[in-house]
Amino acid sequence: MQLVYLRLGTNDLEKARAFYDETFGILGLPPSSGQFDPPFLMYSIPGGPSFAVGVARNGEPATYANGGTIMFAADSDEQVAAWHAAGIANGGTCEGKPEPKPRANGAFGAYLRDPDGNKLCCYHGVRLD
Repeated sequence: MQLVYLRLGTNDLEKARAFYDETFGILGLPPSSGQFDPPFLMYSIPGGPSFAVGVARNGEPATYANGGTIMFAADSDEQVAAWHAAGIANGGTCEGKPEPKPRANGAFGAYLRDPDGNKLCCYHGVRLD
């Protein structure tokens, strides 16, 4: 099996664009590509799934998942800290400061909520096996 597409909802596409363009830029991705109908942003993750953020297709307000978290990998502890700072500066809220995380065997990580409340984290040195 391969995960090919992941999409989160937003209620403010421009706030989402500022947040994701900056946090993903820290991790080496270019700004979102294209504008689509219904409106959403698309990011291409090399070797991974496409990541999209957009308004709900049914016209209802977007909501976040209770208990859901999406993890991104960083190349260094400094990149994790920069990702977290960029998120805070662009409308995100802190859910866990950049530091070694005991539950992840000491890997360096940080947690944010995007402007719509979606929970994200970024880690350097985490093992998934």
